[in-house]
Amino acid sequence: MLRQPGDRPSRAAVILITSNRGLCGAFNGNLIRMARDRVATLEESGTEVELHCIGRKGIRYFRYVGRAMATARDDIGDRPTSGHAVDVMEPLMRRFEVGELDSVETVFAKYNSPISTPPQILSILPVEPQGSDRKGGTAANFILRPSAEEIVGAILPLYVHNAMYRALVETAASEQGARRTAMKNATDNAGEMIDNLRRVYNRARQGQITQEIAEIVGGAEALKG
Repeated sequence: MLRQPGDRPSRAAVILITSNRGLCGAFNGNLIRMARDRVATLEESGTEVELHCIGRKGIRYFRYVGRAMATARDDIGDRPTSGHAVDVMEPLMRRFEVGELDSVETVFAKYNSPISTPPQILSILPVEPQGSDRKGGTAANFILRPSAEEIVGAILPLYVHNAMYRALVETAASEQGARRTAMKNATDNAGEMIDNLRRVYNRARQGQITQEIAEIVGGAEALKG
């Protein structure tokens, strides 16, 4: 999983995470747009891209435009588990290890707050190794039990699974925040529309009453004459 394929991977997997339901404003549209742009950028650079979609909104869009998908899952919903992350990543990890894939990225919604859920691209594979230390010197000579290879071999899969789990969870949380914001905006707009219509109705009713009073007074004056 630390294998570095170079600056221009020849085979890449892009995982798009969207929701199964709508009524959340531009949430899904923004995710789909970023995934579409990322796929186009990779293909323009000569990379062969396979698309994996999680969520009905993304699946329906790419089916509509005729884009082939390697996998399409709508069974995760808004309550993802670590098991779902393992199911998604294990086949891709095995293909990456044998060289069938050079990179794996996911397009997900980053949860900053209920009103800030921007789409983001997270590179999951390959795992980027960190520097030896903060000052740029040589790494300390630690004695590790078990060996460093065994430790890394056990930790890296967990790291990859957790990265995917994070993307699933943040997108689920972002979906709820986006839906709450969209419904609040819709409620506020509906309330404003009702107030405007009520004012128009009251003005029309007042005008009608005024006209009726004027007609009655005019008729009464005519009878007096």
